[in-house]
Amino acid sequence: MNQLLAMRAFCCIVENRGFSAAAEQWETTSSTLSRHLQHLEAQLGVRLINRTTRHLSLTEAGERYHAACLDILQRLDQAALAVADDGSEPSGTLRISVPLVIGTLELGNWLPGFQQRYPKIRVDLSCEDRFVDLVAERFDLALRISGPLEDSSLVAKKLTVSDLILVAAPGYVSRQGLPRQVDELATHQLLGFTGSNEWRLNSARADTVVVALNGRFKTDTITSLHSAALAGLGIAAFTRATVQQNLQSGQLVQILPDYNAGQRHYFALYPHARLLAPKVRVFVEFMAQHYMSV
Repeated sequence: MNQLLAMRAFCCIVENRGFSAAAEQWETTSSTLSRHLQHLEAQLGVRLINRTTRHLSLTEAGERYHAACLDILQRLDQAALAVADDGSEPSGTLRISVPLVIGTLELGNWLPGFQQRYPKIRVDLSCEDRFVDLVAERFDLALRISGPLEDSSLVAKKLTVSDLILVAAPGYVSRQGLPRQVDELATHQLLGFTGSNEWRLNSARADTVVVALNGRFKTDTITSLHSAALAGLGIAAFTRATVQQNLQSGQLVQILPDYNAGQRHYFALYPHARLLAPKVRVFVEFMAQHYMSV
């Protein structure tokens, strides 16, 4: 039996958390994948996966072998890609999962430039604030915004770290005045998300300051929060990457520029042990360059 094929089958079973989903992805049968696994376990002389009727889990040996397989297969795939990549222009449909903020408020910052540079790539964008299963839902990759990313079964390439900055519309500042000290925020309309009651403002020059969100408007979507800020309803916090164009156009102005309300990490995520297709590779490279300029 082909050793590399059996290793790929093993990784696919782990990635899909079961034989049925893995078989569907491979367009084969569960029994075929089971034979690949049995071949590996017999050859190694150890059990790699604990199997019950409802649950699969890696054994300690399985965890070590899985990590080694991922490294080996990724190197082989990259070597094959280096040979196969003849310099032709990347093409095909690129399925991307992004959070709402990237797919709406930040879309105009990056999509026109990407499509102009790679006209043969068709972008199929899904905008949802949930963690999709890239393998089961057949996405090529996902972009995510979070705090520091915890351990994941996915490759996570950090694109940037962006400060959460305070902004307001010029009209609001004209009516209510420009706060120059943190304590002056208490007299202003501070807009936030439903369930959020405070900002923790950080500065290199001072200790962290906790500010209560006392505004008359809260929402559960970032697009509504952005619309409220543009309409002059108060001061809101967004990543600099999100409001870059608004600041450049003068639609929003930064408030208390020495302070931030935290940071958000931007990541590109894609599965291990998979050939990184040219369309995926150029997109990740393009987004890394884009966020470096923000």
